[in-house]
Amino acid sequence: MPGPLESLNVVEFAGLGPAPLAGQLLADLGARVTVIDKVSLPVDPHDVNRRGKRSIALNLKSDDGKAVAQALIAQSDVLIEGFRPGVMERLGLGPDACPDTLIYGRMTGWGQTGPLAQVAGHDITYLATSGALSLMGSADLPPKPPLNLVADYGGGTMFLLYGVLAAIISRGVTGKGQVVDAAMIDGVPAMMGLIHGLMGQGEWSARPGSNWLEGGAPFYRCYRCYRCYRCADGRDIAVGALEPQFYALLIKGLGLNAKDLPDQNDRSAWPAMSQRFADVFAQQGRAHWAQVFEGTDACVAPVLTLDEAAAHPHLTQRGTYLDVNGRRQAAPAPRFGGTPTCATPAPTAPGADADAVLGGLGFDTDAIAGFRKSGALT
Repeated sequence: MPGPLESLNVVEFAGLGPAPLAGQLLADLGARVTVIDKVSLPVDPHDVNRRGKRSIALNLKSDDGKAVAQALIAQSDVLIEGFRPGVMERLGLGPDACPDTLIYGRMTGWGQTGPLAQVAGHDITYLATSGALSLMGSADLPPKPPLNLVADYGGGTMFLLYGVLAAIISRGVTGKGQVVDAAMIDGVPAMMGLIHGLMGQGEWSARPGSNWLEGGAPFYRCYRCYRCYRCADGRDIAVGALEPQFYALLIKGLGLNAKDLPDQNDRSAWPAMSQRFADVFAQQGRAHWAQVFEGTDACVAPVLTLDEAAAHPHLTQRGTYLDVNGRRQAAPAPRFGGTPTCATPAPTAPGADADAVLGGLGFDTDAIAGFRKSGALT
């Protein structure tokens, strides 16, 4: 069955990271996404970000290639690009050259304006500059970035999608499209409302390793090494018992007596409590602790590998992971009651859908042959 975005036409200019994921997530929900690639290549069956998309490879420096791109843009509701500011303008495909109904989604690290707009960067660069990375360490260790999930995909992809879909709603009222300037350096701080609020209340210290959520609390990971608790078999357990009622269940599961322990939020006692908890967890293997806490509200969970996660009963029942032609990947999310998404198709090769795309734009076989001859199709 079609997804909730089945009426949406999207043109995506091939790039890296956050922009391709944005296109994939739109395609997962039923949008018709066409990627403009630079060159035709063999299919990469592992490139999950290309699933559900069509592709045409164009030489955008040729007049014919640019004309095809313009025709494709003219039939689209949304454009997604992740180049440095000015690149699309130099190609003659900037917002001013596009229909005024188009939602023009621009994905960058630093944004379209500002002194660093033309400077290169990566997830860790924006995480560091935003101030967020300084909170992801411990008292005696440097900060540890959480893969590239926060800036690239949280502050980047998700805010691009948020902006694009908001602009679509606005267009329904005004009839006009607009540029969406999605910058990771803006998105990361926007996700830190809770932290800024706690700081304002004096409940959060700028000193890493002394707070609830970044390793300071013994009931939320481990103070000394900013890691989860290690079990007797070398496997790990994640602990997130923040609320008092959950903390009580953690203490009970560990076989400890709350009367023998300091107050849960006595920060001066946290290092010693962390060591106490670490010693207890180290006495049994991960499977033991998983069984002790399974089904409870203690917020204690075994740290699973990706293979183990795919086989977990809850994820299996919900179909969280899919097998597409023998390759594991996540199912489309979120889920919809009235417009459920369809089965996830395998990725196609860059340039593989040129004839279908051009035919859909109204070009006949002679015109398509002419594009190939002129080098507009690569």
